[in-house]
Amino acid sequence: MTAALKVEDLTVHYDTREGALQALRDVSITVPEGQIVGVVGESGCGKSTLINALLQLLPENATIPAGRITLQGEDVTRANTRRLRQMRGQEISVVFQDPMTSLNPVLSIGRQMRDIQYRQPGSKAEKDRRAAAMLGRVGIPDPVGKLSAYPHELSGGMRQRVAIAMAALMRPRVLIADEPTTALDATLEVQIIELLKEIQREIGCAILFISHHLGVIAELCDRVVVMYAGVAVEEGPVADVFLRPGHPYTIKLIECDPGRLKEKVADLPSIPGSLPDLTDPPAGCIFQGRCDRATEICATPPPRVTQRPNHWAACHHSGPETR
Repeated sequence: MTAALKVEDLTVHYDTREGALQALRDVSITVPEGQIVGVVGESGCGKSTLINALLQLLPENATIPAGRITLQGEDVTRANTRRLRQMRGQEISVVFQDPMTSLNPVLSIGRQMRDIQYRQPGSKAEKDRRAAAMLGRVGIPDPVGKLSAYPHELSGGMRQRVAIAMAALMRPRVLIADEPTTALDATLEVQIIELLKEIQREIGCAILFISHHLGVIAELCDRVVVMYAGVAVEEGPVADVFLRPGHPYTIKLIECDPGRLKEKVADLPSIPGSLPDLTDPPAGCIFQGRCDRATEICATPPPRVTQRPNHWAACHHSGPETR
């Protein structure tokens, strides 16, 4: 299957007073055309750095010492500034987590949706028609009237729908969804998930869905990549990874999901310990300091052990025979 987006052995460092902070290490992710791939992990796992690297919007103190990002076969990491501007929006687009920070509060919805069409032909009226049509497509009532509205005049759910409409308006080949349901209640969360599925089918794009919410990943995605402290530790079809996890971190992450609790408890389950110091990460397995399976061999880099077809986990103690 052709890859719409491919990340190969990507490493990203941030220069700090304490030294190089290794935010991503040898991360590889493939997002096939027409599929939805999820990335899940706790705070600090590198999700935001991954998004900024894909868009080439990393801060000045960031470097990419190794790795490659290709969008429709074109190397993004080698593209010049002009080409990157052409890519963003038209070929790769993003729905950010908080629409109140991604939408300009002093510009009307219509003005913002016209502005992102600046490369498209047509008059102001034609661009407004396209914008209103997309707002209607994402379920916003009175889409023509909403063009004159400002972000603060809309509810949180409506603002998120506007953000999705803006991202989909240019019909990108790859759509990045950065935890778009985090600030929404459960009912709106379900609606946004269904909306993303419909948009994906309609425009035929690939989606990279970033989240810490296991239930949303399970409901929406075809495949999932589990990240911990800047390292991809497991990848496979959603059903395989969630029902038969191979990496100890994935197992503990699933055990901590509040949705699994059958009874009320005073304290929610958690993973003991804390994230390692990424300016001086441990040799070998990145999770060894918090893992109850860790042995001396974990001080050496773990291989990617095949769990079943198209499903691997980077763990010395993982494999079909261990479960």
